[in-house]
Amino acid sequence: MINKYFLDVFKNHYVDFKGRATRKQYWLYVLFTFIAFLILAAVVSFFGKTGNIIYTLCQLAILLPSLAILARRLHDTNKSAWWLLLNLVPFIGGLVLFVFAVLPSNEGENRFGPANN
Repeated sequence: MINKYFLDVFKNHYVDFKGRATRKQYWLYVLFTFIAFLILAAVVSFFGKTGNIIYTLCQLAILLPSLAILARRLHDTNKSAWWLLLNLVPFIGGLVLFVFAVLPSNEGENRFGPANN
């Protein structure tokens, strides 16, 4: 399960902004990322300043894949990836993107490709 929903994003879709990602694919990726960073935070807390650098580098490494899977999730709801720019609007932008991420998928094919079941 972790291979399909988390590692696959890094192996096959690292910065792939094309295609669609189902609600399950997106939210399981978010869950695994959250758990991984909780564990990482606990481990690097013992290393002081060096740990902060490691944590920041890991956050930078996961930035593009996270944006890519959110873009594919938006595509699955038939919205353009340009909606990602809402992240620049404090609070409201993130809230709107959260709502878009929990919306159900469009059935069948849309302008971004066939549905991923």
